[in-house]
Amino acid sequence: MAVALTKDNFTSKIESGVSIVDFWAPWCGPCKMQLPIVEELSTELEGQAVIGKVNVDEEPELASQFGVMSIPTLILFKDGQPVDKMVGLQSKDVLKNKIMGQM
Repeated sequence: MAVALTKDNFTSKIESGVSIVDFWAPWCGPCKMQLPIVEELSTELEGQAVIGKVNVDEEPELASQFGVMSIPTLILFKDGQPVDKMVGLQSKDVLKNKIMGQM
């Protein structure tokens, strides 16, 4: 299951290795389509990469910190640093390839 990230646990969860974070909101249609893909990836890549999600309504500071202007936005991190940003609905293959490319 994807890790729910907040401003309190964000840094500690993504500071080492490869992570992908889905910035979403419950009222967002494309986000509702992205979420099952993110959850599938979290199961497939358990122990290899951190798959997280940030509810932008509950964590506006994180959304602002990473320049999230539209959702869903997925940001790929390597050792706590953003290395790629994808806006809009992304396929599982695209996300998995980007994660594997950073490992």
